[in-house]
Amino acid sequence: MGRTPGQKAEADFCESAGTILGTIQRTLIPGTFLFVLAVGLTLNMPVIWILLVRVKRWNRSAIFLCNLVLADITWILTLPFLIYYHLNQLHWIFGDALCKMTRTVYHICYYCSIYFVTCLSVDRYLAIVHPLKSLWLLNKQQSLLICLSIWAVTSLSSVPVPYVASTQICPDNKTICSLYVFSSSTYITLPLSMCCTVAGCLLPFTAICYCYCSSVKTLQKTGLHHFQKKSKLTKLMYSALIIFALLYLPYHVSRNICIFLRALWPKASRSIEHADTVFFIEVAVCSLNTCINPLFCFLAGGDFREQVCKIASSYCHIKTWRSQQQRTSVYPV
Repeated sequence: MGRTPGQKAEADFCESAGTILGTIQRTLIPGTFLFVLAVGLTLNMPVIWILLVRVKRWNRSAIFLCNLVLADITWILTLPFLIYYHLNQLHWIFGDALCKMTRTVYHICYYCSIYFVTCLSVDRYLAIVHPLKSLWLLNKQQSLLICLSIWAVTSLSSVPVPYVASTQICPDNKTICSLYVFSSSTYITLPLSMCCTVAGCLLPFTAICYCYCSSVKTLQKTGLHHFQKKSKLTKLMYSALIIFALLYLPYHVSRNICIFLRALWPKASRSIEHADTVFFIEVAVCSLNTCINPLFCFLAGGDFREQVCKIASSYCHIKTWRSQQQRTSVYPV
């Protein structure tokens, strides 16, 4: 069943029942994924509905926001298979093809989400530092082309994932759906992970830092009125910096350590197990980004905020009207 050349069933998966790693994989990972599935869908589905149905004047921010939410929702839809897999004692029953597809879609949407967050930060940077030039530097057509390019390039760069992530059979006939991080084919996984770290984490983080610093300098040169008006725009980039510092950077560091240990010291089983444990904790923590990303819709989307306020106002009006009707029926005039 779907064993790729150069791979072997990892002992961390097959024989981890009584270890901390096994406990994390059977409790923390499915528990966190269940939380993300419930909360992430609850937050992202209304956002995509408002963007597609209620927002009439689409600008470049709305385009980036829509793609960000689509990436997060697609990523979340892979979680039911992984939740069942981890709750089923790491026994994959859905076949090799679905294993490869789940791991690949997971990888694609994860990095698309990072890139769209970066695009939103660049968009705010242009609005603050180059408000006039930004109208022709980045219009709606160019924004759409950028989003399509991100999906295409990220998909192409994820081509190696299904090769090194597949189903493998353990000695007890249990079938696991391996992550490429734990593959023994480090000649593939190490360049893949390093390239993704540089292009999918460090470069976006550097771009966000530059955008944030330049925006702050520009705002400090303006008057108090303009500062109060425009300072709200920097909250998006500040939030992006926090997300990168707390979620994305530790995840990539722990992932690269796992692969480096397998490549340089494959017999250091204790060190590898410790690195795998930290990595799975980071997987759980990093998955929370899909619950945090809807925040960008409120920080970046003026029209989105306007529609949310209208919906909330309508809801409060209806609730007040019903309350008055109930009081009138109980205490008729």
